[in-house]
Amino acid sequence: MSWKLLVVAGLFEVAWAIGLEYSEGFSKLWPTVFTVVALVVSMALLAKSLQTLPVGTAYAVWTGIGAVGTATLGIVLFDESADVLRMVFIGVIVVGIVGLNLVSG
Repeated sequence: MSWKLLVVAGLFEVAWAIGLEYSEGFSKLWPTVFTVVALVVSMALLAKSLQTLPVGTAYAVWTGIGAVGTATLGIVLFDESADVLRMVFIGVIVVGIVGLNLVSG
């Protein structure tokens, strides 16, 4: 159950990171509200998952999900670069997330 909470926490991390872009420096009300709510949910779920998962592993996975998801949505939503090397390094992060899951049980 903790791993599922951690994955959802990571998805909310993606949501608040993307929300930051849409809030334009917290100058737009509703994107700012969305960002803050997503941030609080993400942190709360991360904290809950830490009740049974090691902090180093959980934090690395949480930030990894956030990084991969945010980079992917940056490509899709904001026309950011999708060059080969960038995709390779995003893949390395995914391998790290999967590896931490496998060795953590």
